[in-house]
Amino acid sequence: MDRFLFLTFDGLATGAVYAAFALALVLIWRAARLVNFAQGAMAVATAYVGYAVVSVTGSYWLGLGAAVLAGLALGALVERVLMRFVGHANPLNDVIVALGLVLLIQAVLGMVFGNEYRPAAAPFDTDALSVGGVAAMSPYDLWVLGAVLAVVVSLGLLFTRTPIGLRMRASAFAPEVSRLLGVNVGRMLTVGWALAAAVGALAGMLVVPTGLGLHPHAMDLVFVVAFTAAVVGGLDSPAGAVVGGLLVGLILSYVTGYLGPDTTPLAILVLLLAVLLVRPGGLFSSVRARHV
Repeated sequence: MDRFLFLTFDGLATGAVYAAFALALVLIWRAARLVNFAQGAMAVATAYVGYAVVSVTGSYWLGLGAAVLAGLALGALVERVLMRFVGHANPLNDVIVALGLVLLIQAVLGMVFGNEYRPAAAPFDTDALSVGGVAAMSPYDLWVLGAVLAVVVSLGLLFTRTPIGLRMRASAFAPEVSRLLGVNVGRMLTVGWALAAAVGALAGMLVVPTGLGLHPHAMDLVFVVAFTAAVVGGLDSPAGAVVGGLLVGLILSYVTGYLGPDTTPLAILVLLLAVLLVRPGGLFSSVRARHV
């Protein structure tokens, strides 16, 4: 029983990190109706900015703020300079351009900062607290959970209670109708990319101190797992991204703890295939009427 509880706490802590990154994928999907495969590389780039500020100032919080601001700027820049000129009639165009951007960002980071592993310090203690003799979550894990909860609540309010959030969703679902109603669709897309990159930057700053470290390819595997979490929860649901992240974290923890780490990729694949076969829109997707 102690082992099960330990794996559960560990899975929730890990899942919160995946949930933070899945939120960024959900946000760009809601704004532009595409999956940004460059999200991981963009998050690494902003994490380098954040920890450069940390090394200069000694303050994690200033570095966190700098990373989020860098994410806002990078997201807006990518949309304005690159993605705006991609033909969206074929969804494969966005994928190819995003993958090219991944290679470009990773190459630039490698040339500027090098490819060596750089450990990153956490703002709170990462040693697990003991509850009833069972290792539970660390103070840093609690901070990650709180940060993810704050982000998902903020995004929920943004998309359902604010004019700009409603305009962003309208621009994504019906751009032509939105233009007729006076919505600046181009500006809404830029805002959506900027917000998604900012959330990705926050996720990167949460992920790096967990032992992942800082290097140009730090987010490659995290992106794969976070993408699975976003699909499981539903690409149009911030709450689903959180639930999906926590669920994936728990599954990875149980599989690693009871079956060994070699079976982890298989478990992720089985979960993804099961959700796509049973509920392709994700667990939190809305049911749509079928038109005959």
